[in-house]
Amino acid sequence: MKGFKRVALTALAVTVLCAPAFATAQAQDAHQGDAANGKRIYLRDGCFTCHGRSGQGGAYTTGPAPILAHTALPFEGFKAEIRSPVNDMPAYPDAVLSDKDIADIYAFVESLLGPRSPKDISILNN
Repeated sequence: MKGFKRVALTALAVTVLCAPAFATAQAQDAHQGDAANGKRIYLRDGCFTCHGRSGQGGAYTTGPAPILAHTALPFEGFKAEIRSPVNDMPAYPDAVLSDKDIADIYAFVESLLGPRSPKDISILNN
């Protein structure tokens, strides 16, 4: 029993210590997308109709479309949401959008400025 606990603790320690390196490698791979092509796909496939041309999101009768500009969502979560969305968005299987297409769209939305702080908008601070 002591041997099993030792092996289990060692496996847990290796997992905990190696996870950040693995996550960093995945994040670096995810950012290999082509933002210019991602913009083309984003516009071609109509993503902008709900999420806005600059990824600002939108309000609809069924609920808000999320802000995508400079998303905090990691690539794998972004891809999972495109493949199997939890709300009203249609699913985009691999036959419609390849993983490379998704990586390109991700690179595009990451390149957008994202929401600004009200302190950065001069008219709101007068």
